[in-house]
Amino acid sequence: MIGDPSGKSQERNLLDSETLYHNQECIKKQVAKFLDFDAEGDNKAEMVNNYDWMKDFTFLDFARTVGKHITVNYMMAKDSVQKRLNGEARDGLSFTEFTYQLLQGYDFLYLYQHKGVKLQLGGNDQWGNMTTGTELIRRTLGNEVETFCITCPLITKSDGKKFGKTESGNIWLDPKRTSPYKFYQFWLNVSDDDAEKYIKIFTSLNKETIDGLVEEHKQDPGKRVLQKRLAQEVTVMVHSEDDYNMALEASGILFGKSTKESLLKLDEQTFLDIFDGVPRFDIAKDQLGQPAVELLTAAAPVFPSKGEMRKMVQGGGVSLNKEKLPQFDQPITANDLIGGKYLLVQKGKKNYFLLTVK
Repeated sequence: MIGDPSGKSQERNLLDSETLYHNQECIKKQVAKFLDFDAEGDNKAEMVNNYDWMKDFTFLDFARTVGKHITVNYMMAKDSVQKRLNGEARDGLSFTEFTYQLLQGYDFLYLYQHKGVKLQLGGNDQWGNMTTGTELIRRTLGNEVETFCITCPLITKSDGKKFGKTESGNIWLDPKRTSPYKFYQFWLNVSDDDAEKYIKIFTSLNKETIDGLVEEHKQDPGKRVLQKRLAQEVTVMVHSEDDYNMALEASGILFGKSTKESLLKLDEQTFLDIFDGVPRFDIAKDQLGQPAVELLTAAAPVFPSKGEMRKMVQGGGVSLNKEKLPQFDQPITANDLIGGKYLLVQKGKKNYFLLTVK
């Protein structure tokens, strides 16, 4: 309910408890692909919510239990605080975000006392918050108590920004936010340098395999061997083998020799993702049944004139849903719709137009 100011130049938006619990369940569902929450024994994964132990913690109790152990000087020395106070943000740092490190520090103390947690892992932007936890434990329970922090460098994108849930231009694990096709395309289109870095971080391939891929890629960068293997490994891991195969087939639709059957296999979101950015037109349902030459010049101006369309159709340069349009005056009916609402028109080799029937 309170945002972490680390690495941020502006105040975080505060979320209500309903949204937070919803987010928690969604996160658990996503990470369940990698962690086993249902395993037998002591090694099963467990997700906890610090709201459960903070919601009844009064301000006075917090000040007495936590605040007395950590000085303002100690808190002010943290990089996350200094960057906000001395950075570009004119509004500085609110008291709410200033105290965040105490909240995270208390979480570590609570988890140590109730769950036996001795090690906290995080990105290196969390170092200040995490060491506040070890310091709070030391000052509260004594110097003989040993707790530890391990951080790793933040994974950055080509623009230098981290992969963060509040940053723009990110991909998501949730297929409703980032379809498997877009997810696959993201990894497929990373730079050569990023591909070499990411394949070491985001896959479980052994060193020998990665070294071999790097060497093969250097021999012919145009084949994008690294990007293709990276995209395959991560897409299968996060989604599934079927989703990877679908993304692979979908990737060939724009410039490959795909068919109408290929379009019909796609779910609606993937279909729209593939043709994101192409010119679109909306037409009314009662306009169906018209000859193509009328529909694609008057109702949806794909062609500037009937004469131009007639000439392109006769030359075999017009396709409807990946099938050559045999006659310029062929009626376009509801039977031609993809998913019951879309018409995909291709003019020449690379010019696509998407018509949506409403």
